[in-house]
Amino acid sequence: MLVLLLAWPIGLLIWASGKIQHVEALTTAPGTAGTTYLLAGSDSRADGVIEDAETLGARTDTIMLLQVPSRGPAALISLPRDTFVDIPGQGPGKLNASFSLGGAPLLVQTVEQLTGLRVDHYVEIGFGGVQHVVDAVGGVELCLEDPNIAYPVDDQDSGLVWPAPGCQVVDGFTALAFARMRQSDPTGDIGRGLRQQQLIGAVTSAVSTPSLALQPTKQVALVDTGLGALAVSEGSGILDLGRLALGFRAATGPEGIRGTPPILDTNYRPGGVGSTVRLDPDATPAFFADLAEGALPPGTVGGMPGS
Repeated sequence: MLVLLLAWPIGLLIWASGKIQHVEALTTAPGTAGTTYLLAGSDSRADGVIEDAETLGARTDTIMLLQVPSRGPAALISLPRDTFVDIPGQGPGKLNASFSLGGAPLLVQTVEQLTGLRVDHYVEIGFGGVQHVVDAVGGVELCLEDPNIAYPVDDQDSGLVWPAPGCQVVDGFTALAFARMRQSDPTGDIGRGLRQQQLIGAVTSAVSTPSLALQPTKQVALVDTGLGALAVSEGSGILDLGRLALGFRAATGPEGIRGTPPILDTNYRPGGVGSTVRLDPDATPAFFADLAEGALPPGTVGGMPGS
């Protein structure tokens, strides 16, 4: 019995390690404080091709930084996909256009230039795969209580139907719609990023329940489904994904940090790239420096002035 108890988690770990998909992504930038994970996601990593008015090509709809400092609270920060940036070798553009132009390596390089942080691990997430993970754990509780949103919500683009402000346990389809919804939210991608952070927190809590240790069949299903939705940078392994999960749990917990960088304008039109999000040029450098050092206060940070 003892041998079986020891062999099962070791065997599961070895099996899971063999299922990890890798992608070239990281640069040789000098290291910075703490551990920085860059997460890029779309509705489906398998097709991941989106058309908009300005650009055709692969786009990442979700860009987040998970910063686990050497000391201080962990932070999960959404970088709006339309953030106006200087893309190395390409000139000014939207942040997610860097992925369209140069894939994961150019996205990493652009984020490093924007934040001053060296990306230690890159994780590409198919949010369509998250739908299957939510179903595998039997649903998660999500809350939609934003006073800026008109209820009942019946968002045609995402498929989200939410009758009234409050919380409910949802299945994978509704969880994915919750993470995708933006047209019915006046804050657009800003609000969507916060809902995606909430979904990540709910999934992380669901898969870390003690009862899961007594359900080997569900463990296998979750590992298979979860890893099927991921691709990670070369050199990142199953233990790094375990640390990522712990970082998620810390950042989305009561002592964690969630939010966006300081935003000056959500409809900045510099010409040639359409409507973009302009970060506050005065506050943003200090924000990212504090993020690296673990000096930001727990709770919600960044956003628009006065938010």
